[in-house]
Amino acid sequence: MTTTTASAPARRRRPLVALAKAEYLQFRRNTTLLVMGIGFPVAIPLATFFVVRNQEGVSASLATTTFEMFVLLALLFVQFYSVLSMVTTRRSEGVLKRLRTGEATDWQIQVAPMVPGAVITLVGTALVTAVVYAAGAPAPVNPVLMAIAVLAGIAIFSLLGLATSALTKNAEAAQITSLPIMALAFMGLSTLRSTFPDRLAQLADWTPFAALSDLMSIGTSGRLATAPDSATALDFSGTFAEIAEPVAILVVWTVLALELTRRNFRWDDRG
Repeated sequence: MTTTTASAPARRRRPLVALAKAEYLQFRRNTTLLVMGIGFPVAIPLATFFVVRNQEGVSASLATTTFEMFVLLALLFVQFYSVLSMVTTRRSEGVLKRLRTGEATDWQIQVAPMVPGAVITLVGTALVTAVVYAAGAPAPVNPVLMAIAVLAGIAIFSLLGLATSALTKNAEAAQITSLPIMALAFMGLSTLRSTFPDRLAQLADWTPFAALSDLMSIGTSGRLATAPDSATALDFSGTFAEIAEPVAILVVWTVLALELTRRNFRWDDRG
């Protein structure tokens, strides 16, 4: 009689799956995080979209603005803040330290809190996309770039949440320590960058959300987020020629966030 055993990769994944399920259940029970995860990122951009659509009609620029608003709110109030608050709470309760004595590796313990926000962000992305294009918005020029922007944003802002937790004493303090990252993200909004003086605008272009905004804009309308509507829109193949700078900026921020997490992440309040 033979028995079937799980493969080594499957066994290695088990702790991550179990931890991710546990984090999702905790997230679902947190009313505040649920309201922030659903009400803020989804309802506000869609409400704005329909108000403007009824007044001015639907356009590619309106779709771009809607997606930019959604991605900003989702990454800040769902992904970043949920990772920051959950990791800080788990550390204060001694959970992180205890988990390190089990089968889970350090990276699995760190990744698990990212999963609930990522799931809600991806579901919200699908919902906003379906509503916007069902309501008559022009088809996106390059959906691949839109997907890359969302996935890269989830990764970067999750890592920034882990890095910021090192400076956060408890869940209440997260309301203060999260402000610099939120301010940095808002600097990348295309509507703000277009009003900044030249030097400040150039600096803002190097913020992580500015790169995400540019990728999202190129994907939806074929134009940079700060380009005027009169600029000639790129076609599908032409969009790939314009993504080198935003992709490079995202790579730099990913490496920076990884290094900050590696150097500063704390497993114990006494550590």
